[in-house]
Amino acid sequence: MSVSTIIKSVQDTMRKDAGVDGDAQRISQLVWMVFLKVFDAKEEEWELMRDEYRPIVPEGLRWRDWAANDEGMTGDELLDFVNNKLFKDLKELELDEYSDSKAFIVKSVFEDSYNYMKSGTLMRQVINKLNEIDFTTQQDRHMFNDIYESILKDLQNAGNAGEYYTPRPVTQFVVDMVNPRLGEKVLDFACGTGGYLTSTIEHFKNTGQIKSVEDNQILQDTIMGIEKKPMPHMLAVTNLILHDIDAPKIKHDNSLTKNVREYRPIDQVDVIVTNPPFGGIEEEGVEINFPEKFRTKETADLFMVLLMYLLKDGGRAGIVLPDGFLFGEGVKTAIKEKLLEEFNLHTIVRLPNGVFAPYTGINTNLLFFEKGKQTDEIWYFEHPLPEGSKNYTKTRAIRYEEFSLEKEWWFNRIETDFSWKVSIQQVKDRNYNLDIKNPNRSQQALCYNPLEAIEQIAENEMKIIEILNKIKHTFEVEL
Repeated sequence: MSVSTIIKSVQDTMRKDAGVDGDAQRISQLVWMVFLKVFDAKEEEWELMRDEYRPIVPEGLRWRDWAANDEGMTGDELLDFVNNKLFKDLKELELDEYSDSKAFIVKSVFEDSYNYMKSGTLMRQVINKLNEIDFTTQQDRHMFNDIYESILKDLQNAGNAGEYYTPRPVTQFVVDMVNPRLGEKVLDFACGTGGYLTSTIEHFKNTGQIKSVEDNQILQDTIMGIEKKPMPHMLAVTNLILHDIDAPKIKHDNSLTKNVREYRPIDQVDVIVTNPPFGGIEEEGVEINFPEKFRTKETADLFMVLLMYLLKDGGRAGIVLPDGFLFGEGVKTAIKEKLLEEFNLHTIVRLPNGVFAPYTGINTNLLFFEKGKQTDEIWYFEHPLPEGSKNYTKTRAIRYEEFSLEKEWWFNRIETDFSWKVSIQQVKDRNYNLDIKNPNRSQQALCYNPLEAIEQIAENEMKIIEILNKIKHTFEVEL
């Protein structure tokens, strides 16, 4: 049976359980089980490779001890063991400064996890299905990476949980263009489920930078994330373990609660790639961790300021931000002024509607910049929709191949129908409004069919007469 079929069967079984209410709980339930099974498989590997290895998960609590036998405990016995032994003991692991870093990961995962299932019989059915996946084989592990992506997409149906997922084509494009090099510290301080970090790992592998055991150790030590919410933190840790990071450096914390003035050069990193939550409001008091002119409760703005403090001179960043940041005033203007004076904002890729559907319909942008040199000019690239499409949707999502236009243009920049540049003086004359429309979009209405034209009219009332005239000329219709 394929891994995808197994996961679907697991989810169908969980739907029968009275204690599992909705997508978010079902995914959380699935992930702590997968985490424990994945971690046990990794421990088996470490025990074989390292004679001195001492298991992290105590004997009796390891997946192999209580779950691997399909004829093992079930019903009330299983439920009692999970609730009163497994979770209790893993939450209360006694650790000190000499403890293995992997032990802290296990404890942190279970401190914020819950067993939602109320039927020990259904739980045994779920466990037996998961036992059909062998995480000690590269084939099953590789296949599960793809299934894991589909699990993350399911979060988009789980209310606000959808904020944890950034489409893989976007994360991979951002990482490829920022181009982290092995040995550089890479950070995502709002890492959600770890999409940018796993894309970074894939980038290192795809560009042939991992050639030895020593290279792999460097990779292990330089991929870092921070996530404040329990479920995405657990997902991120599991995601990185599946990508062969033995002890993921994913802090369970809110990046915004530390005073930015306290960061020292040793805290700074070479690369930041991130999609901070936007549209949210931070809790009372968080803004006092920032200089007065940057104080706001808008989450994305605070993360943008934090990025400026955490990136070292010469460091590079790629970040997703909404249109509101580009044209916003007040604190946003102050942030943009600092950005353009202390960073080279060399590229803004404007994404069309629907890239983050169904989570949000807000138009978004990819900003690329480096620290230590002021901005002289900004290149814009307007990402075109596929031919025949009016917007992206959940079922018609953006694909990585569609970024080929940007990638071909990136190192040989010229103005085209999709790209243009503006000088820093033009931006200053606009009071730092970066919401600059494409001046090279020529005669777009000529390629509209009548239905598309009507939709465009509804979206842009200021151009009604102009568009109607062009439609009349093009289709020779008597209006």
